[in-house]
Amino acid sequence: MPQLRLRITGREDDARAISNLLASIEGIEHVEEVADLMGHMDDDDSSSAGLIDDQGPGVHELEIEAPNMATARKVREAVEALAFELDVIVEFESDEEWGQ
Repeated sequence: MPQLRLRITGREDDARAISNLLASIEGIEHVEEVADLMGHMDDDDSSSAGLIDDQGPGVHELEIEAPNMATARKVREAVEALAFELDVIVEFESDEEWGQ
């Protein structure tokens, strides 16, 4: 069973829209937002603290279980299309080969 992980750089609403899309794809058994395990290295005493450059969109990581590679490909295609429409960045992580 392929397990896909993706990282969304965008607003909370964008991540929720992608999560809802994933839950609506037939055959998807599990969609979960996983916590960010790495602490943020923000330094309150830094001269750049609080500047606009430090206040970008959020990062959200989702974990998805698909029953087979065909469904995993559908997931990728659907997420890429919605990410383009929402103007967010999505990075995919997988040990599986997408083209096979």
